[in-house]
Amino acid sequence: MTVYFLIPIAILAIAFIIRMPIAYGMLLGAFVYFIATGQNTGTLMHLIINGMMNNYVLLSVPLFIFTANVMNSGAVTDRIFKFANGLCGRYRGGTGYVNVIASLIFSGMTGSAIADASGLGIMEIDQMKKEGYDDGFSCAITAASAVIGPIFPPSIPFVIYATLSGASIGTLFMAGVVPALFIAVALILYIAYIANKRDYPRGMQTTLREFARDSLRAIPALLTPVILLTGIYTGVMTPTEAAGIAALYALVISILIYRSLDFKELINILKNTVRTTASVGMIVAAAYGFSYIVANEHVSDVVANYVLSVTDNKYVFLLIINIVFFLLGMLLDTSVIQLVFVPIVLPMVNALGINLVHFGLVVSLNMMIGLLTPPFGMLLFITSGISKTPLKPIIKEAIPMIGVEVLVLLIITYIPETVLFLPRLLGAAV
Repeated sequence: MTVYFLIPIAILAIAFIIRMPIAYGMLLGAFVYFIATGQNTGTLMHLIINGMMNNYVLLSVPLFIFTANVMNSGAVTDRIFKFANGLCGRYRGGTGYVNVIASLIFSGMTGSAIADASGLGIMEIDQMKKEGYDDGFSCAITAASAVIGPIFPPSIPFVIYATLSGASIGTLFMAGVVPALFIAVALILYIAYIANKRDYPRGMQTTLREFARDSLRAIPALLTPVILLTGIYTGVMTPTEAAGIAALYALVISILIYRSLDFKELINILKNTVRTTASVGMIVAAAYGFSYIVANEHVSDVVANYVLSVTDNKYVFLLIINIVFFLLGMLLDTSVIQLVFVPIVLPMVNALGINLVHFGLVVSLNMMIGLLTPPFGMLLFITSGISKTPLKPIIKEAIPMIGVEVLVLLIITYIPETVLFLPRLLGAAV
């Protein structure tokens, strides 16, 4: 590793401090590095274009983003909320349980924490406030349950991780099911404790007839994850094709069944999809140049030699990874963490014999908890913005929930079977 590696690192740090978009900072750092080392800057453009054009799996990213935007329409979120309320709304703290269950269901359609918090979140927070829940708690549990989004399939972070590591996307999707359920159960237990301690009210009561009606109306939306996982795991569809089918299915049920999507709304959804895709695409493109620098400077070898000189115990290594990625998640965008730092540690993961699917779940959950963690937890800002609640009470209520999710993280870190059990049961080679 030469002193030239400090150039892109310094530029990236400056970009972070002055609030320049991280993708621009990465591109600028790579460009200056190529000039400083006397390399042809055309090579940088070739790396980016070649990487973006030849990575077929990345096509699924805009399709999943489009699906999330369509499913985030009012009619779909309303039906999910009513269905979840029929399941558990009658218990003390029931609307808190509904919040978590609805997020789990919504995760199977969008795989996006941001879509969950900004779509379902408005409805969930308003209802909890009406029933007398503390404002901070209502926002915090909405943010905490949104963490489930990219862990339960489908998941855009899993798609990106698969392109970096070579792990099977279908296996990653299936491996996320049990950890997502663990998070949901852990949050429900925490809600039960707080609801009894603070004497929170019971949720909305529904009759058996109303629940049957709400369930029937929710079935088209609930079938989305079934279609995705069945298609991928039976080999009928590739993950990219499954993303296309999911996008088409979301469009069909929103227009023909729920009748919640008119032409004007569809245009807005397409615009939002293009904006989000462009943002993700810029980061991915910049990461190709940055990844070349990491490889050219042998950063992975340097880091691997240093870490392995400290410990060759994979459990200690996983603890170090958890601490490092948790801290990174507090400061950086999840895409940046994946695209810049995951390639650096993958050689150590392979050297220590850690399963790539297991490691992908550990890293992904770490990053999602980062979205909930101050000072830059995006989910905290979203729930604060949509509810007009100050950040301070939200952060105060979120800290114990972060602790609950970190506990789940440690369980899946040190008991790999919690992640690998379901894929192995279904015959995946992991």
